[in-house]
Amino acid sequence: MDLLSRKATCNSHGQDSSYFLGWEEYEKNPHDVVKNPHGIIQMGLAENQLCFDLLESWLIQNPDAASFKRDGQSIFRELALFQDYHGLSSFKKALADFMSEYRQTRVSFDSNNLVLTAGATSANETLMFCLANPGDAFLLPTPYYPGFDRDLKWRTGVEIVPIKCTSSNGFHITKLALEEAYEQAKKLNLNVKGVLITNPSNPLGTTTTQTELNILFEFISKNKNIHLVSDEIYSGTAFSSSEFISVMEILKTNQLENTDVFKRVHIVYSLSKDLGLPGFRVGAIYSNDKDVISAATKMSSFGLVSSQTQYLLSSLLSDKKFTKNYLRENQRRLKNRQRMLVTGLEAIGIGCLKSNAGLFCWVDMRHLLSSKTFEAEMDLWKKIVYEVKLNISPGSSCHCEEPGWFRVCFANMSEETLKLALKRLKKFVVNGILSRSCQVGESQSLKSSRKKTTTTVSNWVFRLSFHDRDAEER
Repeated sequence: MDLLSRKATCNSHGQDSSYFLGWEEYEKNPHDVVKNPHGIIQMGLAENQLCFDLLESWLIQNPDAASFKRDGQSIFRELALFQDYHGLSSFKKALADFMSEYRQTRVSFDSNNLVLTAGATSANETLMFCLANPGDAFLLPTPYYPGFDRDLKWRTGVEIVPIKCTSSNGFHITKLALEEAYEQAKKLNLNVKGVLITNPSNPLGTTTTQTELNILFEFISKNKNIHLVSDEIYSGTAFSSSEFISVMEILKTNQLENTDVFKRVHIVYSLSKDLGLPGFRVGAIYSNDKDVISAATKMSSFGLVSSQTQYLLSSLLSDKKFTKNYLRENQRRLKNRQRMLVTGLEAIGIGCLKSNAGLFCWVDMRHLLSSKTFEAEMDLWKKIVYEVKLNISPGSSCHCEEPGWFRVCFANMSEETLKLALKRLKKFVVNGILSRSCQVGESQSLKSSRKKTTTTVSNWVFRLSFHDRDAEER
């Protein structure tokens, strides 16, 4: 009799992915400017550390929020006691208003349609439990966040079928690719319950276009039992708010509020990326379907957000002057840091997919591969991790269809560390070019040497024959 359950011992968590293995190598030898300057630089973690000074400044100016006071009076006991899993109404309202604010109030959100969760990981898994049965499938455009293999599949039993996107059109979703994924699922006898996208995309760093969103809405309008889940946790990282289009805006502009589609569109959100607070574990599900909200609220009891966290963030998000300045400054700093990475890579002959959002770039290193294979991609990745000492995420871990693409994060480090990372990468690329040049030179030299040797031998044979002939004549 097995000691542990099949779920506990199964290998479907995805922990053996190169995405997570890179983290493990970093943790063994983390870079530190003083303590370990030659360690591995973490460029595989999508954290936003560029605006901590703004958050810390706010905390200093608003000591009551951090010390759990209201009008100067302690509310510690109130927050320490049991709270209903619906969450604090003040926080849910502040969060709903914040979600509307960075969409420039083009759409509004009803706090009654929000379910609080312990981060986006919990939100995505909870939605899978609500919308699908074990063995059902969701369609996901590739490349996608490696953690989805864990978040969407591991405990729920849901299957992922890829919508295969390629570099030929900038990895955009096409109607043909979507239909092919749907047909592939049917061939596998999988019941498709939904499509899940990340907007802006992780790992591409691009916002979903109006055309792509229209393709998706046309698809779910035609297929009456299919949901659309939009993971919008990077929405506040778009370099320009006007470039980000939420699925809720499509519902409004296409006048779908009073149709059956309205209840089949759901949003996942969190404060981990926009505010850079992954440690606070604040996520949310937004849905127009009351049954989904009811079921998700019950399930949220397995992953609640602490009352203390809700109170603190309620105060912060309710400060409209702060949030307006923060969103604007966050966009500016992210755009500048992305430009620093892109120009640095371009200087050493490495290109990136054109991006307008996110905490990372989708980097094209296909020309550095020894062959156009995923084996060659893994060989290059290992060299970058172990020799260059940079942890980046290979495209294969994101289920990219083409070898040679890598996700490289830029917002979780200082400018000095990013410069060091680029310096290390430049040295690696230059040495690689020199090495190949030497190999080519040696090859050409060898050919030339062989040719010269052949000529010499030929001449020697000719001379020998001539002298031998003279001897014979004496």
